Order: sequence, then structure tokens, then C-alpha cells
Amino acid sequence: MSKFLFILLLSSFCYSQSSIENAEAYIGKKEYVKAQKEMTTFIASNPSDLEAIELLGDAYGYQKKWDEAIVQYQKLKQKRPENANYHYKYGGALGMKALSVSKIEALGIIGDVKKAFLKAAQLDPNHIETRWALVELYVSLPGIVGGSFSKALMYAKQLEELSKVDGYLAKGYVYEYDDEPELAEKNYKLAIEIGGSETCYEKLTNFYEGQEQPEKAIGNIEEAKDKHQRNAMHYQIGKVCADYNIQLDKGETMLKAYIENHSAKDGVPKEWAYYRLAQIYKHRENKDEALVWIDKAISGLPDIEVFQEEKTAISKL
Repeated sequence: MSKFLFILLLSSFCYSQSSIENAEAYIGKKEYVKAQKEMTTFIASNPSDLEAIELLGDAYGYQKKWDEAIVQYQKLKQKRPENANYHYKYGGALGMKALSVSKIEALGIIGDVKKAFLKAAQLDPNHIETRWALVELYVSLPGIVGGSFSKALMYAKQLEELSKVDGYLAKGYVYEYDDEPELAEKNYKLAIEIGGSETCYEKLTNFYEGQEQPEKAIGNIEEAKDKHQRNAMHYQIGKVCADYNIQLDKGETMLKAYIENHSAKDGVPKEWAYYRLAQIYKHRENKDEALVWIDKAISGLPDIEVFQEEKTAISKL
């Protein structure tokens, strides 16, 4: 090989790596338009680069440009039909499109969504994400268009073989929507026992709230807080107390602790804690204090409608 050709190939390789890395960095920083532009330019000269096509599809997906994402993922599965992840991403983009269109139009898409996920599951017996997608799909679809709790449970059991925690969470999810609350609670608790992650606790908390069992929800969040030491859980306890008008002293203490220790990583803006404190003081019929806190919430986030509605309700005390 001539020295000139070697340098040319090396330059091309470096350019490829640089563009791919740039796009990955943009996506990591949630700068999806920049990632899209980077990959569009690169693919114009490298139309068969699978990694670039996938990144472009991902960039479109993060922007909820489902049609554009579908086109890219379709290219991938056509080029590499044996790749389970490509079928999974294609099915996922189709599924998200189905959620964004009319019910009549969605009916024409669901069959292709299911086909893509089933193909991914067939190609890779260890693909966890695909099995989660099938669990959620079969639970959410009405029986008339292919929904099935028994099929959802079948994939939940497959998940259990791959990951005990995922399996228990999936079975809890299926039983919850199949109106089997005792079995749902049992499986969510098993997920906590085996995994104990914040996600495991969150699933059980959401279940308790859905079952109108706020005392159990508070107890579960407190257990999670003691284990994970996350400030965000102060807010979660305060929220349940405020929503259900229970343990108001505890709710006030938790919300004020959340505000005092607040940082960007907590996720929920302080204004929502102010709003929950206003709720608590409203429950106590302390109009003046409730107005102080709801005004702080509105001052920070003036466009939140529920804050304005809460102020109206407090003003009527």
C-alpha cells in the first residue's frame, strides 16, 4: 500500500470516529439537533455506516420525530435482519408513533409494532428490553386488537429467567393491571428484596397510591429513604401526605427538609414543594400560611395552572 493511500484511509477513519464521537457526545448532553446535523452530514458521504444510521435514528427519536426515526431503523433492520436490537428500535419508534396519532390510525400500526418486537425476541432470547416491551404491549392493548394478560405474563416469566428483579417487576405490573393486587404487591416486594433499587421502591409506591393506600406508600418511601439517602424522597413523602391529607406534621417536616437540601439533581423544582406545603396548610385551614407558600410557588413558576387553581381554592377558605 502506498504511503499516500495509507494516509488517506487513516484520515477517513479518524474523521469517521470523530463524527460518531461528536454525535454521541451531543446526545449525552441532550443536544439532539446537533447530533442529527452531525450524522446527516456524515451519512451523506458514508451511507452504509450502520453506527451513524443508528445514531441518527436515536437523535430523531429523542426529538419525537417518529417518522424520521422509523426510516433510519428500517434501514438498519433491512441491512442487518439478524440484529435483534434493530428490530426492537424499529418497533419502539412505531409504537411511539402509534401513541401520537388517532386511535384509528394507530390500529393500522400496532400489527407492525408487535411483529417487530416478536422478531427481536425470536432473534435474541436474552434481549431484556424487548421482553419488557412485549409485556407492556400485551397489557396495554385491548383484547379485541391482540391484548392478552396471559401472553404478557409469559414474557414476564421469560424476564424472570434472565433477571429476577425485572421478572418480579414485570409480573407485578401484569398482575396490577389484571386486577390481582395481592399478587402484584407480592412481586413488587420480591423485586425490592432481591434488587432494592430506587426503581423497585418507586414501583411499589406507585402501586400503593393506585390502590388508595397512602399509609403503605409513605412507609415504603421511608424505607427507601433510609436505604438510599436521597433528598428527593423527602418530597415524595410530603407529596403523599399533602395529596391524601394524612400525617400532615410529617409531610411538613419532609417538605421543609427537601427545600433546605435542594439541588438540581433532585429533579423536582422547589416550587412544587412550596405547592405541597400550601396544600398542607390548606388542609389545616391556615389560610394565611397557605397563601404564603402558594405565592412562593407561583412566583417561581407562574405558568403552572395547578398552582393558580390551588390559590383560588385557598382564597375561598
